[in-house]
Amino acid sequence: MKGIWGSPSAGLHSFQMIFNNDQMIKIIWNTFKLSGLSILIGFPLPIILALLLNEVRKMIFKRFIQTFVYLPHFLNWVIVGGIVVTVFSQNETGVINHVVKWLTGSTFPFLYNETSWTSIFIASGVWKEAGWSAIIYLAALTTIDQSLYEAASIDGANKWQQTIRITIPAIMPTVIIMLILKIGHLMELGFDQVFVLQNDAVSNVAEVISTFMYKIGIQQANFSLATAMGLFESIVGLVLVLTANSIARRFGQGLW
Repeated sequence: MKGIWGSPSAGLHSFQMIFNNDQMIKIIWNTFKLSGLSILIGFPLPIILALLLNEVRKMIFKRFIQTFVYLPHFLNWVIVGGIVVTVFSQNETGVINHVVKWLTGSTFPFLYNETSWTSIFIASGVWKEAGWSAIIYLAALTTIDQSLYEAASIDGANKWQQTIRITIPAIMPTVIIMLILKIGHLMELGFDQVFVLQNDAVSNVAEVISTFMYKIGIQQANFSLATAMGLFESIVGLVLVLTANSIARRFGQGLW
């Protein structure tokens, strides 16, 4: 009410609360772990998918596969979360547990076990976005001069050798740029996916910065702490982008 200059400064009190609280450190670690695993597992798959689609010669089949893998991107996380919960539900209505019970005689709590929940979280994110992310790499593949493949074929190079020697080096600048952007969002784990899939049984691994900011800032009206966490998240993202770009520049592939 008194404005920025008229109000007393809170100093670094909110930041001290973040780093002096074991729960906060655990939340930051969960964010790093889930986001890091998403990048480690999810980043190479769109590249592999684009390389495979690029080798398809029958356009009807290629367009069908493209439509099939693009479709999940347009589904809201509420819908995707409902599908995941239905598939991995512990009761007999769950498709996976129906098979597990038929094979072993008992069900398994996939969504209530920390290890299996983490795997499902990573897999659902990859399934939803891998096809859409592959579009950028498919566009990069269209810029490659086809005469390079013809020359390599004449020299006796097979498909694998052409991919290693021509395709991957040609799209490497695009790969580096996308990787730098991904690293910059390492701390910004999506709210929708975590919020839809998390439950109290796995809160030890499922509570991340985005859900914490929602609960603290919206539900408890602690705007100062939520803002401090958001600023910390942005600063870490900036440092990661600058670091990744600095490393990439050493190989001549920096974003700037």
